[in-house]
Amino acid sequence: MTTPKKYYSLDQVQGFVLEIARRMQHDQWKPDYIVGITRGGLVPATLLSHYLNVRLETLNVSLRDKFGDMGPETNCWMAEDAFAKKNILIVDDINDSGATLNWIKQDWQASCQPKHEHWSEVWSTNVRVAVLIDNEASQCELPIAYKGRTINKQKDPCWVVYPWEEWWLK
Repeated sequence: MTTPKKYYSLDQVQGFVLEIARRMQHDQWKPDYIVGITRGGLVPATLLSHYLNVRLETLNVSLRDKFGDMGPETNCWMAEDAFAKKNILIVDDINDSGATLNWIKQDWQASCQPKHEHWSEVWSTNVRVAVLIDNEASQCELPIAYKGRTINKQKDPCWVVYPWEEWWLK
């Protein structure tokens, strides 16, 4: 039996991004810059970057899609910014299993003051995570501060498909 696909339209994605922006404004929190996770997080990160007029950086953490010998991209300067209390918004399309965000947490902490107790404050205060879809059954170690929609793939398994993933099939 194949996993059913759940398709989201560009209008729905834009609505999720606006909801994320509204929640950030409600919290009176604005990032110094946005980190878009390649590949899926780049579209929502770009939309948020334009809407908020905030600089966009990218981070390649493709744990599933391997291209050549490239593994996840480590980024020490982002970790140093996080530790120095810069406001950073990490954006991805989905928090599915939690593996991508867990990898970022471990990588950043390992590259900058790995044993310092300040990291627990970093992950809840100045570094925040936004995703279009949050799977509440994920094993993510980071709090998801902003989300467009919550699903539970343990109760309702599905494969989430965004408009930029299968546009050529239509």
